Amino acid sequence: MIAPVTLENSAVRLEPLAPVHASALAKAAADGELWNLWYTSIPGPDSVHFYIEKALAAQAAGHELPFVIRLQESGSVVGSTRYLHIAEDHRRLEIGSTWVAKSWQGTMVNPASKLLLLTHAFTVLNVNRVEFLTHSKNAQSRAALLKLGASQEGILRHHRVLPDGSLRDSVVFSILAAEWPTIRTALEKRIAEHASPEA
Repeated sequence: MIAPVTLENSAVRLEPLAPVHASALAKAAADGELWNLWYTSIPGPDSVHFYIEKALAAQAAGHELPFVIRLQESGSVVGSTRYLHIAEDHRRLEIGSTWVAKSWQGTMVNPASKLLLLTHAFTVLNVNRVEFLTHSKNAQSRAALLKLGASQEGILRHHRVLPDGSLRDSVVFSILAAEWPTIRTALEKRIAEHASPEA
């Protein structure tokens, strides 16, 4: 499951994360100074190299598969996403650590990226289940996951310790293989109806 792969559609191209992406990721994160968002972990100008090193170490250990999100039309890198907590024996993985430059939030970038990741997970990797975890106070992320068609399953209380020492409650969402065909049709329709020339 962790073999690097490039995924693309008409809107975005998901490329395996590599050290060469450092400056482009730093520029994307600077669009909105996303590292200041307290409920998520996005690299700042001085931490992007460590961010990449940590992600690649997790990939080497077999736990993650990180990508950068590149716009097809302009070629600009506008964010990052990844497969997390890959459990091959149980045919399960998580999609997370997703962030998009502020100028591209609310566009088709995130839905188009999710379509690629979910399609690959269910049709190529043949998983039974895809999970999503988000901060209980991240209303934007929770709304996006519900709009995607994921089911909210519950809340893991004091699930993580954040960099500032605070405790995070994580909301768990999932999509099952049997649910994917219906969700995929709705997602493809949504992207087709709202695709903009920029994306």
